[in-house]
Amino acid sequence: MVSVVFIEHLAEGLCASAALLFTFIATFSRSAVAERYAQNLIAFLLVAAAAVLWWLSLSGGVLWGSNYLPRPLSLVCIIIAISARMNIKGENVSFGANPHTIGKDTESE
Repeated sequence: MVSVVFIEHLAEGLCASAALLFTFIATFSRSAVAERYAQNLIAFLLVAAAAVLWWLSLSGGVLWGSNYLPRPLSLVCIIIAISARMNIKGENVSFGANPHTIGKDTESE
């Protein structure tokens, strides 16, 4: 039987790896192939993390001192994995203010 502590560390490692890759997605987006590979890897890591979190919950383990937390976090991992597969190709989907143009004159001097 696998130790509950091992399952906890595995879940934390998978989530940390996905978060690290997600942090550097802008770097990977310089190449379409690298971006697609990173998106697939992030989605895979998050689905694996969701499965491991569910396994942790079924094994009676706790995550950060809570036995309630693993199941909702597994659902969050699935939602983020689906979001990671969305490729917006740098399009502005928020239509909000651009922080680089706030407070700047629109006229050239």
